[in-house]
Amino acid sequence: MKLRHLFLSAAVAFAALPTPAFAWGKTGHRVVAKIADSQLSGLARAHIRELIGVESLDEASTWPDEMRSDPAPFWQKTSTPWHYVTLNGLIYDHAPSEGDALEAIERFRAVLMDPKASRADKQLALRFIIHLVGDLHQPLHVGKCCDRGGNEVKVRYFGKESNLHAIWDSALVDDQQLSFTEYAERLERHISPQDVIDWWTVRPKDWIAESARIRETVYPDVPPPPPPASSGEATPAPLPDLSYAYVYKFTPVVNQRLSQAGVRLAAYLNALFGHPQPLAKSEGK
Repeated sequence: MKLRHLFLSAAVAFAALPTPAFAWGKTGHRVVAKIADSQLSGLARAHIRELIGVESLDEASTWPDEMRSDPAPFWQKTSTPWHYVTLNGLIYDHAPSEGDALEAIERFRAVLMDPKASRADKQLALRFIIHLVGDLHQPLHVGKCCDRGGNEVKVRYFGKESNLHAIWDSALVDDQQLSFTEYAERLERHISPQDVIDWWTVRPKDWIAESARIRETVYPDVPPPPPPASSGEATPAPLPDLSYAYVYKFTPVVNQRLSQAGVRLAAYLNALFGHPQPLAKSEGK
């Protein structure tokens, strides 16, 4: 099926859809896009405006997750693997037959570079790239097959039962209690010119390798099993209880990954549209 047909059917349903939280959640993805927007070249900004008009980068960033509420098979099955990479070790080898986030980014990049691709195909490709750069910077979106990227790792978060993936998708971001614009502005104040130079890589495999290394550090210690009940029956094992110490340890990591994703989204879009080098401070916006 042509990408444009998928896009047109999706666009009709878009306005009426609920907005569930996936990946970094709405706030996290919009933070990434807001940071990227300040680093876009004029040429990239013009190309983006030509494709999606007045729609902002932060609005576009959550679109692929919002469309996952569409019951169409494309959104419920075909595109689902595009939001993550399954990597049991630390080195990316190849995409599975159903594809993954890296394969999707490369395919959508080819669409944007194809002069024969339709405007609708390019709109779909651009929105996915904006989104997937953020996904690949969430450590548990470069997850292990054995626990589905932490979805099977049950924890308590300030006493409430959840799973590790959900904590990284949204809880650590939402607990900042900031709007996405406030959050992005806070992070931007701490992104130095040297950070931009150091982070300016447009190789998704580099982002994946970083996320895989961080992923190895985020698993909580498992509490020791309790003694058997007086009846001799096994007592359910307690769940790891994540609270202030976990938040204190990993909030700086979350902030860095959001910041890096924003800089790299700009790097990727600028390179795609003809400006591969970091901008001087005065060139943004």
